[in-house]
Amino acid sequence: MSENRLKIEGEGRLSVGEERLPVGEDRLPVGEERLPVGEERLSVDELLRAIEAEMRDAGKLVVAFSGGVDSAVVAAIAQRALGDRAWAVTAVSETLAGRELEEACALAEEIGIRHQLIEFSELDDARFRENTSARCFFCQSMRFDQIATIAASLDCDVLASGTNASDVGDHRPGLEAMAARKVYQPLLQHGVTKDQVRELARALGLSVWDKPAMACLSSRIPHGLEVTRERLRRVERAEEVLHRLGFKQFRVRAHGELARVEVAFEEMGRVLEPKVLGAIAQGVEAAGFEEVTLDLMGFRSGSLNPVRSNNSEKEQDGE
Repeated sequence: MSENRLKIEGEGRLSVGEERLPVGEDRLPVGEERLPVGEERLSVDELLRAIEAEMRDAGKLVVAFSGGVDSAVVAAIAQRALGDRAWAVTAVSETLAGRELEEACALAEEIGIRHQLIEFSELDDARFRENTSARCFFCQSMRFDQIATIAASLDCDVLASGTNASDVGDHRPGLEAMAARKVYQPLLQHGVTKDQVRELARALGLSVWDKPAMACLSSRIPHGLEVTRERLRRVERAEEVLHRLGFKQFRVRAHGELARVEVAFEEMGRVLEPKVLGAIAQGVEAAGFEEVTLDLMGFRSGSLNPVRSNNSEKEQDGE
């Protein structure tokens, strides 16, 4: 057995029947910076070769697939390395916006990887509904347990995620849930940052290389306020208004009956145009909110987290 195989077994192998402790001028998304010129690191090609070689020894592999750039890169490399021995699995619940699900399905087809959906509900867990600072731990625990069930049914050896090196260090209880289940994290394992993930995605020809980071709908609800199906749907309807108006990076934070709209500074000039501002106010109100406010501090990823970070990409795919 190769050294790579041994490494994977320590970080993602599933045990069926046991408890699962289970890559012109292109513009990067708002808040991202290119790595300094001359910084020592593996090239994009070297990273691709290293991860692909490692995955070839994985037997069969399932990627937890949200449709974001991180999981897309892992899925694309897995498909190259393993072909029909790789699957992408998307966990579908009330916290996943319908638009995101549609985009995930289209992206899996673009990559050419076999794709399965599994439905579950985080709302079945009272600890998740309570919406404490540990909410993401319970969410990701349920999500990866569901995906692991699919992996086991496929006699699949490894469960992988798109966690990258830029995800470490913020308030991320969801990462603890993955660590407890020994999820294989190739991007993190190889020290791949978010900027490098986008370079990998572009090298792989993925259409989502510059897709803004997203997070599950429950991240729009402040801790301490119960997560309910109606609150999630209300946020989804409100954010769809901004999607249809052509905005790229934004959030609608649900403070009870008040919606706080965050838009990237680069798009703030447009949002302040009277017609656009009126359309947002009217649309968000129609989504079910009684009051609508615009946050003059702009879009801030994870702005409801109890621990703040300056990294604008801290909202991981699917969190």
